[in-house]
Amino acid sequence: MNAKTLERRTIAGPVGALEIALNVPETVRGLALIAHPLPTEGGTLDNKVVYTLAKSFFAAGFAAMRFNFRGVGRSEGVWDDGDGETDDALRALEYAQTRLPQVAGLPLALAGFSFGTYVLTRIAQQVAPTMTVLIAPAAKRFALAEAPADTLVVHGENDVVIPLADALDWARPQHLPVVVVPDCGHFFHGRLTQLQTIVSDYIAARTSEKRTHGVITTDRARGKQ
Repeated sequence: MNAKTLERRTIAGPVGALEIALNVPETVRGLALIAHPLPTEGGTLDNKVVYTLAKSFFAAGFAAMRFNFRGVGRSEGVWDDGDGETDDALRALEYAQTRLPQVAGLPLALAGFSFGTYVLTRIAQQVAPTMTVLIAPAAKRFALAEAPADTLVVHGENDVVIPLADALDWARPQHLPVVVVPDCGHFFHGRLTQLQTIVSDYIAARTSEKRTHGVITTDRARGKQ
């Protein structure tokens, strides 16, 4: 993922300009929408965890769409407690799907960090993601919706922004597994390579599955070795 694969510009958003950063691989195998942490606390599309998520999906052949929520960077508007930010995310997704018509019928991934997980769990109620990745889900700070059953959740053991206990309390009623990174804080300082490996392994496992009429079958199950 580099400058040659990057389209960074503003598009028409719900309340004015919306800044996007879209990295497109040579062969597109899917689309990933990636949401950044809390705008009011400095979150942007250039956040290191967000960029790591984009790299992970791009390496797997996904077009990686990042965007700045309203009021961040070159995105116009003001903080809207998550409602307007959800509209921003849907607009970014719509643009990517229009810009890349070849993604129709290909896997759709939703990936978010901290506040971004709140927005994307809401979006997951409106679209049918093939995979969902939630890093340090902002449980108890925001009313996260229920996540798809096959969601990857990753949380740092020593997260003091969103305590691990809060994430577990949110995940427990859903019987949703949580990958805990030991001795790791909210921003995954010094652990981004490990995070990328965890996410990449999940993507590889999910993209090796074939979905036909709601039934998941593997190549091996189809008699292919």
